[in-house]
Amino acid sequence: MPSSADSPIIELRDVSFSYEGGPDQDEEMALSHVSLKVGRGEFVGVIGPSGAGKSTLASVMSGAIPHHYRGALYGATIVDGNDTCEVTLTDISRVVGSVLQDIDTQMVASVVEDEMLFGLENFGVPHDQIEARLEQTLRTVGIEDLRDREIATLSGGQKQKVAIAAILALQPRVLLLDEPTAALDPASSTLVFDTLRKVNRESGITVVVIEQKVALLSRYCDRLLVMSHGSLALDGTPRQVFAHAEELRKIGVDSPRVARVYNSLARRGLVRRGDPCLTVDEAERLIAGLVGPHPAQVAEVPEARAGSRHVPPQRPHSQGAQPVVELSKVCFGYPNGGATVDDLDMCVYPGEVVGIVGQNGAGKTTLTKLLNGLLRPSSGTVRIAGIDTADVPTSKIAAHCSTLFQNPDNQLCKDTVLDEIAFGLELQGVDADEARRRARVVIDRFGLPADEAPFSLSRGQRQMVALASVVVMEPDVVLLDEPTSGLDYRECMTVMETVTQMAERGCAVIMVCHDMEVVSDFAERIVVMADGRILGRGETTQMFSDADLMRRAYVEAPQVIELSQALARDVSPEFAGISQVSGIVDLTEGMVTRA
Repeated sequence: MPSSADSPIIELRDVSFSYEGGPDQDEEMALSHVSLKVGRGEFVGVIGPSGAGKSTLASVMSGAIPHHYRGALYGATIVDGNDTCEVTLTDISRVVGSVLQDIDTQMVASVVEDEMLFGLENFGVPHDQIEARLEQTLRTVGIEDLRDREIATLSGGQKQKVAIAAILALQPRVLLLDEPTAALDPASSTLVFDTLRKVNRESGITVVVIEQKVALLSRYCDRLLVMSHGSLALDGTPRQVFAHAEELRKIGVDSPRVARVYNSLARRGLVRRGDPCLTVDEAERLIAGLVGPHPAQVAEVPEARAGSRHVPPQRPHSQGAQPVVELSKVCFGYPNGGATVDDLDMCVYPGEVVGIVGQNGAGKTTLTKLLNGLLRPSSGTVRIAGIDTADVPTSKIAAHCSTLFQNPDNQLCKDTVLDEIAFGLELQGVDADEARRRARVVIDRFGLPADEAPFSLSRGQRQMVALASVVVMEPDVVLLDEPTSGLDYRECMTVMETVTQMAERGCAVIMVCHDMEVVSDFAERIVVMADGRILGRGETTQMFSDADLMRRAYVEAPQVIELSQALARDVSPEFAGISQVSGIVDLTEGMVTRA
């Protein structure tokens, strides 16, 4: 691929920007003195914590700043040789096609073909060229079979591919995407990035993608930009960027787990400091080279090692305790013939953190709606804190079971963060002053701005407000539907540590999550779903280690578990069952020392 300095298609020259009504001069701007070049045909990833300026950077590149968002803009942005201040937004859009973070807000039609026709007709593409464009783009993205489908019936991954296709049909030279996989399962996320790599390599389209999934970016991108406080903190290849482990952690950016393994080994002097591993195969070869042929030191596979403060402790909750959540032979089907769930059996005990994993459309969200009473089973029994949900109003269920929905905007309705978090308590009859006192405790824990309007905050911050409004209720059961979606690494750790504290106080936590690293770190047990059924349930590491089960559920096991399996098979069985970076590093160091 060409370098960023070779014939750049986008160039920012000392760009600074603050939104209208934004900070004073002494405060941080949304962007501050950013200079960079994006070369033609590059595949560039943009990472950084919430509020770092990633979406603002995308708005500058796409021309939304200065043509849509008002504020103070300094410096110059050059797109395909033109200053964005001197051409129209339509002119820029012919070069840079954007796919928004919230796909549903971008869709304007009800059928896939109509969605694609909308842009082509608005851009004045001659009618005799439209059919060829449609067929070529559908074929490129691999969705020919979706042409006549209603968009409402598509999965999240399919919607993302339709949005990409609709933009590609306009034949832009740059494809700009803002967190395209935030709500997608691992398999769908990989499909989206496979599509992006295909159009990048075969059509020469420049791809710029904002994303929190660092392992995914490391596999596909030529180059990474790291944003922090509105500035460009790091710029380089994935290996160059993830070599800066300490700096990234201070910024609030995660690293792929295998890169963490390499960097930890380097800190202990076992390997030289340099470009880290980015794949499980690379990490396996590295450790095999350090350890060498190693005879088995254990007679049987050890249990997962608790090598991290994030590993959930094994609590004695199930000994003599009654389950707080019980599903027995539960079935449900939507009236319009949509996805169904069949024969669901599950028990959850006080103090447990249980992960629900599976591809988009597996029935995970339907399961949570059956638990909180938004849906009632067509057969079978659902009990929450001993209450049969079929016989009581939803409000009674809500007194015991609180839900964080996948889209935080669906549960925010107040003018300030303080009012939002206190609202649920007041609905349950708590005195207004006491409700606000309890709300402020949670606000301080999450580091939220009490007096700001929730919808003025970033998507990640809105997610935290929604979770805080659940936490403050101190329920018997909390349901989390993608609790870390759209959050940066630091926010994710804050949220999950808070969830762990809730469990330690006896709350049962049921977490639907597509981030397998989060599930591995925090869930004691997982329930694996596919096609509306439960395929398996059990201890987290054991389930993730079942390769056949993972394939059937279209789930990718976490990197460390894949690495421990490979090392147990090819180096020593002592590596079996390890689920944390520190466990891999500790054992490797011990083996090197013993040798």
